[in-house]
Amino acid sequence: MVSEAERRAARAQLEELVERQARVGTADVVGYFPPENVAQRDVFALAGTHVDGTQWTVGDHAHRFPLQSISKVFTYALALEDNGREATLTRVGVEPSGDPFNALTFDDANRRPHNPMVNAGALVAADLVAGSGPEEKIERLMERMRLHTGNHDLAVDADLLDAQLADADRNLGISYLMRSMGMLTGDVEDTLRVYLAACSVMVTATELSVAGATLAHGGVNPRTGERAMPRTHVRDVVGVMFTCGMYDAAGEWAYDVGIPAKSGVSGGILGTIPNHLGLAVFSPGLDVHGNSVRGVAVCRELSDRFGLHVFADPAESRLGRTADLVWTEADEAGGEVGDVVEEVDG
Repeated sequence: MVSEAERRAARAQLEELVERQARVGTADVVGYFPPENVAQRDVFALAGTHVDGTQWTVGDHAHRFPLQSISKVFTYALALEDNGREATLTRVGVEPSGDPFNALTFDDANRRPHNPMVNAGALVAADLVAGSGPEEKIERLMERMRLHTGNHDLAVDADLLDAQLADADRNLGISYLMRSMGMLTGDVEDTLRVYLAACSVMVTATELSVAGATLAHGGVNPRTGERAMPRTHVRDVVGVMFTCGMYDAAGEWAYDVGIPAKSGVSGGILGTIPNHLGLAVFSPGLDVHGNSVRGVAVCRELSDRFGLHVFADPAESRLGRTADLVWTEADEAGGEVGDVVEEVDG
């Protein structure tokens, strides 16, 4: 259980981190998606939700933005639920592609997309979601997203969906190519609608951090107590996030940051640390891979500061270790660490 003193100590550090990163220049920003998001270049949000329900929110945490590729996490989760692990694996692999997210490349040996975190794999996952038609599939996906985030009013932005459908030539090309190779079996335009509807769901960083905490909590939302997905599939989803979730920078991310995560070209990043917490960052400036520049920088610093890398030595981790959590705050204040810990523990 996170104490009030621990919560205050963590919040102070997070506020300082976000304030400092907000002052960093935009030299590494290569674009915005869509381009008009440049008007939101100063929007910056960080949120965390612990598996006991405790939350930390900093910056523009109530700002809504589209999930975009982060939705692939939930589409894949529902595909696993509907088809099982082995049947899903025959249709979409779990190997990093090393290519951009919208590449027309496949696992030719197994005649399937490389993984469900790239567009080709997410389209197959959307095809695998059970339903009598696209609207039923979309509603089932929305139901799961509402359970993950705890927001039962979560909805598809109809205007955004229409705009994405009107500019979907590349995804249509990927879909028709896969159908010609036997990788897609359903109606191409129906499958594309399901995929893009999931991308068009609007969330806040706070809600997204709850979804991350739900994955960290074995599929149970720690704020509502509702189960969002079967525990048996959580490991598969989180595992693919770790190895494939950050576009063609996934290997560097796993090596350097070490947090299972999924990014989206709107500027969001969803992170989950099993048995501990969910993280969410939003900042729309993107790097060459399509990942949020500020988001990557904040997650890298959080990983270093709190020892969040999944392979961190136990001595590095500050998760669940009060003395280490408040060390920086006490040290920077010129106080005695022991005095602060006594306040927390006592």
